[in-house]
Amino acid sequence: MVLTLVSEQIEEYARRHTTPLPPHLAELERFTLEEMKNSLMLSGPIEGGLLQLLVWASGATRILELGCFTGFSAQMMAAALPDEGRIITCELDPGTAAIARRHADRGPDGHKIEIRVGPALATLEGLDGPFDLVFIDADKEPYVDYYEAALGLLAGRGIIAVDNVLLNGRVLDPESGSGSMMAAFNAHVAADERVTQVLLPIRDGVMLIRRA
Repeated sequence: MVLTLVSEQIEEYARRHTTPLPPHLAELERFTLEEMKNSLMLSGPIEGGLLQLLVWASGATRILELGCFTGFSAQMMAAALPDEGRIITCELDPGTAAIARRHADRGPDGHKIEIRVGPALATLEGLDGPFDLVFIDADKEPYVDYYEAALGLLAGRGIIAVDNVLLNGRVLDPESGSGSMMAAFNAHVAADERVTQVLLPIRDGVMLIRRA
């Protein structure tokens, strides 16, 4: 099961009309859903397809991802990079990073993917920009810190994509601690005069941000 805010019928219809996954990514999706705890963290083919299209449309050559998990979204984005393009993806858990590395090496674009293990904020401190695309999909509490750090590393025409910004609708519930936290992040971005953004109700909510 993939987390989504739309009905299962609409989700399935959208999937049928989205370019099918290549075999190595179909296998990674199956493995993640069937073998991994927290399988709802999988971005899935529709959101992955959106990220891949953003890479292609922007002509990105350097990508930063916060939150690797099994590496599905990293591989989706890497497929749209030129051969010399690179993606740095951050994963806190060494075991999960090893799984992502193993699956990346089975695909045609693994050489474009570098997995950094450790806390994402610590990794960010050691990076030099600019990055053409930043995808934020890590632990939710530091989202504002991730955003501020990412903005400082963003290329002039770069894009920040942020996942889970609707948090399964909990952003509408002021009694939900996690929902209130994500609502505060969304409000932080909306009030930031340095950027312009659009919030898309895709999967669990994806916000796209660029410099104003």
